[in-house]
Order: sequence, then C-alpha cells, then structure tokens
Amino acid sequence: MKHLNLQINYESYQMDELSLPDRELIKNAIKATDNAYANYSHFYVGAALRLANQQIVIGANQENAAFPSGLCAERTAIFAAQANFPDQPIETLAIAARTENGLLVQPITPCGACRQVMLEIEDRYKQPVRILLYGTDQIYCIESVKDLLPFSFVDANMHL
Repeated sequence: MKHLNLQINYESYQMDELSLPDRELIKNAIKATDNAYANYSHFYVGAALRLANQQIVIGANQENAAFPSGLCAERTAIFAAQANFPDQPIETLAIAARTENGLLVQPITPCGACRQVMLEIEDRYKQPVRILLYGTDQIYCIESVKDLLPFSFVDANMHL
C-alpha cells in the first residue's frame, strides 16, 4: 500500500487586490443573487462568467418544490452562455452567495454537479476556467476546475 497526498493551489484576495475586470465580475455575481428563486432554502447564489469575447453572462439558483428540479447558479450561467455564445470559451467564473442576513463571510464552492459541468467546459474548449469564489472576508482564486475536481471524468475517459 502507498499513502498518497493530494493538494490544490489557490490564492486568497481582498476585493481591492483584484483587477478591475475581476471586481466587475464579482459585482455581477453579487447582483445576480437578487435573481435567485430560493423560496425553500433561502440561500441565494449568483454566478457571473466572462467569455473569451469579454461578454458577461449571469445566472442565479432556481429552486422548485419538486426537488431536485431546481438548478444552481453556476449551471444557469454556463448553460445560458453555451446556448447564446456556443463558440466562446469561458475565461472566468465568479460565484457569490447570501442569506437573508447578507452576503456570506466565507466563499462557497460549487456542488459536484456544477464542478462536473465546469470541467466539461474546460475539456470542450481545451483551456482552463478560472474561478473566483467570493466571501466578504476573502476571495479565493482557483486557476482551473481540475483543482476543484482532481479525479475527473471527461469524454476521453470513455475512449480508453
């Protein structure tokens, strides 16, 4: 038996340390939380992504009484981008969340289903998707979805 260790690299920023385009993207993600339909969880998530053509697309979580018929903010943004700009890779995706008490202090991370969809975007366009996870105390910057999903399953795995 071998004991192996897996680690990821990420950076932590304050808002004023980010570039102007990254701050704009995060502000769009925060604003997108207002578009969430979260009548059951009262957990409002917004996502904003920047495409290669610099177009910004937003998404927000949409819940439904018939669980699991809802959809996460990340996937609503990604699917809207792919439906409207199918030839444009995603450069950066920002995610923010709030409750009825305000924005979360610590960043949240995407669920497993969203990570898989994000990974498929990286695989499809053969380039990493940079991720900004917003919290009022700090913002995590992750350079690739593969850092969030290191043991990944993509199309190439089905052709071995």
